[in-house]
Amino acid sequence: MNIVLLCGGSGKRLWPLSNDVRSKQFIEVFPRQDGTYESMLQRICRQIKETDPNARILCATGKTQVSAIRNQVGDEVLVSAEPERRDTFPAIALAAAYLSEVREIEPKEPLIICPVDSYVGSGYYAAMKQMEQGIREGKANIILMAAKPQEPSTQYGYILCGGGKNTDCSPVSGFYEKPTEAEAAALIEKGAFWNCGVAALKLGYLLEAAHRITPFEDYQDLLSRYGSLKPVSFEKAVVEREKQIGAVRFSDPWKKLDTWGNLVDEMAEPNVGNVHLDGNCRGNHVINELDLPILCLGLENMIVSASPEGILVTEKSRSGELKSMVDALQGRQIMMADKSWGTFQVLDVQNESMTIRATLRAGQRMSYHSHERRDEVWTIVSGSGRTVVDGMEQPVQAGDVITMQAGCRHTIIADTELKIIEVQLGREISVHDKRKYELED
Repeated sequence: MNIVLLCGGSGKRLWPLSNDVRSKQFIEVFPRQDGTYESMLQRICRQIKETDPNARILCATGKTQVSAIRNQVGDEVLVSAEPERRDTFPAIALAAAYLSEVREIEPKEPLIICPVDSYVGSGYYAAMKQMEQGIREGKANIILMAAKPQEPSTQYGYILCGGGKNTDCSPVSGFYEKPTEAEAAALIEKGAFWNCGVAALKLGYLLEAAHRITPFEDYQDLLSRYGSLKPVSFEKAVVEREKQIGAVRFSDPWKKLDTWGNLVDEMAEPNVGNVHLDGNCRGNHVINELDLPILCLGLENMIVSASPEGILVTEKSRSGELKSMVDALQGRQIMMADKSWGTFQVLDVQNESMTIRATLRAGQRMSYHSHERRDEVWTIVSGSGRTVVDGMEQPVQAGDVITMQAGCRHTIIADTELKIIEVQLGREISVHDKRKYELED
C-alpha cells in the first residue's frame, strides 16, 4: 500500500502537551508491552507495518514537525513537508507530486489518504486493503472508509451508501456533516455510517485534480509557489466534485482522538507522571510532564494536564472547547520541542535573556551556526562531547562552560547523551536570528 498520513496540525486541541511544533500525534501516552509509551504516529505506523510490511508510508506535515517525525519513527517513513500551512488539499497535492517525481510511483498506483489521529483495531486496516483493491479494479474513482456508528455522535460526518456486505465497495448516495444528535439518530436508522476521513484513489487522478486547481510544472515548482496557494480542504477540492464515489464499511470500533475527552477514554492508564490522588477522586485523568508533583483531592471526572507549556484543569465534558481558549495564547514562546538532534525545554524567559535545557542524543550534533544579536553560554550538565567554535574543536564534559559572542560560529557534538544549559543574552532574542554554515571535517 501507498499511504499518505496527514501529520500536520497546530497543536491546540491537546494543549498543554501539544504546541505548534509538537502536535497531538507526537504525544507518547499509549503504553507498550515493555513499559514505555508510544504516540499516535508510532502506533499507526506500527499497525500499518503489521498489516502490510511492504507498505510505503509518507507523512505529510509542516516543516517545523519533521524533526519530531524523524525522532519517533526514524527513516522508516518518507516525509513531505509543506513550507507553511495551506489546509489538507495543498499538503496532499505536494505529497502526491513528491511520490510521483522523486519516488517515481506510477500514476496508476492506488494512494490512500489517512489521518493520523484514529484509534482503531485490525478491521480498519483490512478495510484499507479492500479500498486499495477496489481502486485497482476500477470500482470507483474515490473510495471512502465508513465505520459503523457506536452512538449518534455529533462530532463526525455521516455517509449513506448502498447495500451488500461490509467488505463490498458500495456506491455513496449522500454525505451529512456533523448533524444534531436527533439528525444523527435518524441517519443511523437509515443505515448511515461514520465518515472516517480515509480516501483511496489513484495517484494520477490526484495529480490531475492538483493541476486543475493549481497549475504547476513539477514538484519543485509547486514547492516554490506553495505560499501563494489558496487554503482548501481535500473534501472540498476533490471529494465533493466527484460523482463516482464508493465506500467500504467496517464494524470494528473507530474513534478520532481529536480532543482530550476522546483521548483519555482510550488511555490504558488514567495517570501518567508524578501524580498523587486521594481516595475521594473518581473518574479523573492526570498527565504530568513536569518534575513537580501534582496532588488532586476530591476531584471527579476531571482532566488535569501539566507541561512546560502550561497547566490545564477541565471537566471532561468541556474539553472540546479548549481550542478557542488556546487561540488567545497565540504568539507565546514555544516552551518545548523535538529537534533533529534531541529535545529542548525553555526554563526561563526574561527581557534580555532566555535559559534553555537541551538534550542531545549520542552521535548527534546541532547545526554549525551563528547569531548576530545575541551571545550564548553553554554549561555542560552531563555527558561528553565536543564543541566547535569558529573552527576550533575542543572536548567537553560535565562542568565545562563555553562562551560564544554574537557573530561567532559554533556547534556542539554529542559523543554520549549530552545535557546542557544554554543561556541566551541579548535585547532581540529570536528564532529567526540564526545563520547556518557547512562544518568542515
